[in-house]
Amino acid sequence: MDRVRERAALESGAVVPVCGKLEAELSELEEGDRREMLAGMDLKEPALATLAREAYRLLGLQSYFTSGPKEIRAWTIPIGATGPQAAGVIHTDFEKGFIRAEVYTLADLQQYQTEPAIKAAGKMRAEGKSYVMRDGDIVHFLFNV
Repeated sequence: MDRVRERAALESGAVVPVCGKLEAELSELEEGDRREMLAGMDLKEPALATLAREAYRLLGLQSYFTSGPKEIRAWTIPIGATGPQAAGVIHTDFEKGFIRAEVYTLADLQQYQTEPAIKAAGKMRAEGKSYVMRDGDIVHFLFNV
């Protein structure tokens, strides 16, 4: 295992050990029981979460979210993508007609609970065409086609 870790380090990679049986057991547990089992094994999260994060890092990817009354969705974009480029992942017309992005964070949502409360607190930002998206942004795109 040490040789694998050394090779990964040389190539700016990571080693993520995964026990399929443990991951399967964790996936079947309720959230509280899952946290308890992870804590008992001195783990912070399931290995699959670590694996996904490392894969994104290695590939130079990040996610942003859109939120509406019917669904919340994650979108994958390259690190460094601008607002219009991120909008284009949803639909090319969104990129072509990009006006601005209304952006807030998960921390804002946790604190203020609703989008109107986030706006009232002045935490919803209006970002233009040069805005570089951040991992985890929650966004509404305004566009004109």
